[in-house]
Amino acid sequence: MYKIKTFNNISEKGLSRLPSSDYDVSPDHEAPDAIILRSYKLHEYPVPDTLVAVGRAGAGTNNVPVSAMSDKGIPVFNAPGANANAVKELVIAGMLLSCRNICQAWDYARNVEGTPEEQSKAVEDGKKKYVGYELPGRTLGVVGLGAIGVYVANAAIALGMRVIGFDPTITVKSAWRMSAEVQEMPSVNELIKQSDFVTFHVPLLDSTKNLLDEKRIASMKNGAVVLNFARDGIVNDEAVLKALDSGKLGAYVCDFPAQNLKGHSKVITLPHLGASTAEAEENCAIMVADQLKDFLENGNIHNSVNFPEIKLARIGDVRLAIANKNLPDMVAQISHVLGQTGVNIQHMSNESRGDLAYTLMDIDKSLDDSSLSKIAAIEGVLSVRQI
Repeated sequence: MYKIKTFNNISEKGLSRLPSSDYDVSPDHEAPDAIILRSYKLHEYPVPDTLVAVGRAGAGTNNVPVSAMSDKGIPVFNAPGANANAVKELVIAGMLLSCRNICQAWDYARNVEGTPEEQSKAVEDGKKKYVGYELPGRTLGVVGLGAIGVYVANAAIALGMRVIGFDPTITVKSAWRMSAEVQEMPSVNELIKQSDFVTFHVPLLDSTKNLLDEKRIASMKNGAVVLNFARDGIVNDEAVLKALDSGKLGAYVCDFPAQNLKGHSKVITLPHLGASTAEAEENCAIMVADQLKDFLENGNIHNSVNFPEIKLARIGDVRLAIANKNLPDMVAQISHVLGQTGVNIQHMSNESRGDLAYTLMDIDKSLDDSSLSKIAAIEGVLSVRQI
């Protein structure tokens, strides 16, 4: 029986993928085999020795101490693309809200008072005051062409926009899904210069912090709109506010209502609604639950942010799953222990990712605790499981 500890409210549709005959799911477990969470900050959580996997029901993993988990040989899974449609819809809504001055006009209209004649005149005055513009023919720059960025790019193409994109690490899968009409830009700088709207869909890293700063804003078109539904910190808020006040930028739409942004007439802030739909929460929970189930039962890894992708069809009843540092001679040392024990390897796969590696081995009989301890004692081995 696997024990799964939950933080936050996880969709029942996701948890139902873990059958009660084999999984005990509860927020109260003190020694869980795996954790499923959404936004709970796990950095202060004392990691129990029993923990072998963490599943984040969402895309970002800033709330998980990934490096510390890696040191213990614990894969951290996420759900890339499961919330892509929800974020895409909010980005499109953000463009429409900004180009048609909808928030300002709505606020104006709800405060119209007076006689019917006075209100009618005020409505006509507002109609002239909040004249906007249409999206077709405008240029949208998409920084980051992962699952969400591709969804946004394709939707904007369908709306008649010119779409340009930049992502030096775009995957083959994303490239296949993206419209051929999306134009590749050689740099963020060139993309920003050409865009009427710029939307960011990258993780918050040292390399992406303040990706849009005062210098880059200065090169943008006058009246351009900035959208940030990725992570707080990717856009330098102070630089944007300065550009809004000077008239350089037309609007800023973001999902992170910092104190200095609230109340500005050209800023639309939302309370982190990007993935806040019932469908997105269900999709994320289902994806993470399926990934954890396959890992716990078979050792396979799919959509881990720290360990390599690996899938091995099972042969026989006994499997070893070994996480280790990516060092020379590791597989040979593990095989040597198996040979000394009289165990034969029937099927094997080994993959690496940066400083980490992961090995799956189907063997012809079970190992005793002494042999498992010998493998665990090999320098560089981070974790060993017999499944």
